[in-house]
Amino acid sequence: MTNDQRLVLVDSHAHLDGEQFQADREQVISRAREAGVETIVAIGNGDGPGSLDCGIKLAEQYEFIYATVGIHPHEARLATDAAFGELEQLAKRPKVIAWGEIGLDYFYDHSPREVQRQVFVKQMGLARSVKLPIVIHCRPSEGSDDAWQECLELISQHWAGSGIGGVLHCFTGTWDHAKRALDLGFMISFAGNVTFPKAQQIRDAAKEVPADRMLIETDCPYLAPVPHRGKRNEPAFVRETARQLGELRGLSTEDMAAQTAKNFYRFFSCDPAGTT
Repeated sequence: MTNDQRLVLVDSHAHLDGEQFQADREQVISRAREAGVETIVAIGNGDGPGSLDCGIKLAEQYEFIYATVGIHPHEARLATDAAFGELEQLAKRPKVIAWGEIGLDYFYDHSPREVQRQVFVKQMGLARSVKLPIVIHCRPSEGSDDAWQECLELISQHWAGSGIGGVLHCFTGTWDHAKRALDLGFMISFAGNVTFPKAQQIRDAAKEVPADRMLIETDCPYLAPVPHRGKRNEPAFVRETARQLGELRGLSTEDMAAQTAKNFYRFFSCDPAGTT
């Protein structure tokens, strides 16, 4: 790619509905566009049941934003049959391209682990019924890979046979975890924490993941990359993740951005114009 070609980025995971963006959401989205972000995925967890359409509201307002729906493991304890029914209907909306983020979080344990597992399995069944890929959140307890082992095992048991695949979002595991997920048909998405000084494990995995199976994201407003660390993250900063991954793999920021954008559109069968 020549130096005069513009940067084209996809932020595959953004929590733009949060109160952190309440005062300047429109300006944040404008800055993203100016920075070369041509597509954003608005994650539709909200605060759990009662706000599960939050990603869809943004996607229906902006042509270049897609949405997901799902109940995060943090709010698994709030899941009800009514909420699952609502998700089934929301999942049929035109701009919804995935179900998530769903999975296991044993770091914060905001919901009991058995409840997390039950809600995870239930949502895999619902996603399978509407043929949407799943977006996985997996965070183990400190110093352990407990959630990784259980999450990958549940995916193997309840999802792999669907042939639909999904995304390991904000990947923080080892190359072994990534390889197991790749074998199950998943994409691996890297966030701003790949730039953190102590994140060598993530960088080591990022060197090994096949180029055509990588995505990039911000997970904003969380995990702002270096040199913005400590600030509120926003979609424009996804450039720094592309830069870091490019450096690890001997590619320019532009080439890394182009590759991950291509991967995104191929995997989700959608295009930059906002039409699936």
